[in-house]
Amino acid sequence: MPALRIHAGPLARRHIARHGLQPGDIGVVPGAAGGPKGLILGPLDRFLFGQWLPRSSRAVDLVGASIGAWRMAAACLGDPAAALQRLERDYIAQDYELAPGRKTPTADHVSERFGQSLHAFYGERVVEVLTHPRYRLHMVTARGRHVLGREHRLATPVGYLGAFLSNLVHRRAMGAWLERVVFSSPVGDQPAPLPFAIADYRTRQVLLTPRNFHAALQASCSIPFVLRAVHDIDGAPRGAYWDGGTTDYHLHLQYRAAGADGLVLYPHFQRAIVPGWLDKGLTWRHGATAFLDRTIVLAPDREWVGRLPNGKLPDRTDFARYGTDLRARIEAWTAAAAASRQLADEFAEWLERPDPARVEPL
Repeated sequence: MPALRIHAGPLARRHIARHGLQPGDIGVVPGAAGGPKGLILGPLDRFLFGQWLPRSSRAVDLVGASIGAWRMAAACLGDPAAALQRLERDYIAQDYELAPGRKTPTADHVSERFGQSLHAFYGERVVEVLTHPRYRLHMVTARGRHVLGREHRLATPVGYLGAFLSNLVHRRAMGAWLERVVFSSPVGDQPAPLPFAIADYRTRQVLLTPRNFHAALQASCSIPFVLRAVHDIDGAPRGAYWDGGTTDYHLHLQYRAAGADGLVLYPHFQRAIVPGWLDKGLTWRHGATAFLDRTIVLAPDREWVGRLPNGKLPDRTDFARYGTDLRARIEAWTAAAAASRQLADEFAEWLERPDPARVEPL
């Protein structure tokens, strides 16, 4: 059964029909939030960053939120294929202790363990990430405003309720509660220019440095109520910072790849690019827009997904599904990640002879 579906915006489809697809065509690679779902993108990531994109000398902007930020940062290390392989292994093996009488670990415990994992993963190699000769990293976080400015056991749920209700009215209205803060690797002593417009939503940009790298990455991965917010990140406005997927779940952004011909290559776990985490149930916001005209999405076929363990992508519900049976969860997630090698193989084959007929509209 074919595993890979290729979808693209109208300008990207026209480019492929005329020119095929070369590594030098790519100006932006996004990495979505989505937790364990991102595991099926491991082989694609290793092919793209380990074999295909190195054939070009073009600068590429890597934009990530949550697990997508971790993936994109790993791609900036000297041996990206090895780093991304370790990311997959570490993510699958994560384990948390349950306090007596609890079915889920505490947010304090998850935050502590996760922070330790990030420090062990990047260690003293942060400068290596920030000084990559071609890749410019942009990590997306969500900063709380007003009542969400500090995490609090009563005020935070109230603030997120306000954000939810505001978002129902208009996505931009949620900016009264949460703003997008992007931590970008340096170009000289300034943050690299953002590869997307910011008129869609309240946004700030902060220079990513060795002093704030770990805090910014942990914040980008800090799911509200599952992990603790990260407060007062060095060089950034004071406040509580949460998962970048809160404001930008799938990074449905108005991309502007450097150069008039730049394309956005998006390895994703589904066809739809949902704007924010609170938009998951708002299906009328799941359609493609002009923001994605230059975007190519590589996504798994739905029927193929149905043949994975449990008939679905790995996701956070698996922690409850398997409970303390760590071995069973590891086996299921490892099997899904191994099966997704087919996605990378099919894309590599398509690149050898790009068939425009296989490229479907977004």
